[in-house]
Amino acid sequence: MKRLAVTAALLLLCISFPTSLEARHGVKRYLTKESTVDMKNMNHIFFGWVDLGPDEWTLYGYGSKADWTDVINSLNASFSRCVPGRTITAAKDRGDENAAGNDLYIKFSDVRIDYNNYHLILPMHFIDPKTNAEIASIPVRPYYGNDWGFKNYLKAALDEVCTKVQVEVTGESQGKK
Repeated sequence: MKRLAVTAALLLLCISFPTSLEARHGVKRYLTKESTVDMKNMNHIFFGWVDLGPDEWTLYGYGSKADWTDVINSLNASFSRCVPGRTITAAKDRGDENAAGNDLYIKFSDVRIDYNNYHLILPMHFIDPKTNAEIASIPVRPYYGNDWGFKNYLKAALDEVCTKVQVEVTGESQGKK
């Protein structure tokens, strides 16, 4: 009887443990299109800079401002693979807002890092570069980065941002093509 109880308890633990891991710290994934604008035909996309505060390098445990700036640059460069099948131009630095020649400019503002909960918090603005008018926006939201190490968790959070951008631009996430 004791052996049966132990086996049942272990089985219950094994079943419930993965469910608790999937809780993602209560952060929802945004996998449905929220904007009403059809962006499917926008093939040339300019991604604005995700400003992670180059002067905040000491807060995140980096040895120098240059090391932290290199991390910021590499994370921003990762946007080049964000929406497959589209020509992507990523901002080269903090002040780069030259979206001329593109069909869509995606701007990120008021970017915050929640170091304790592994969140990257930001809103998204979808702008028509020809008129400089905002055609859609996604409000401030946390994007969860589930990975070890500060840089890797930020990369994972930016991957979640990419997933949301992809849903808004194409109307579906990459796995549903």
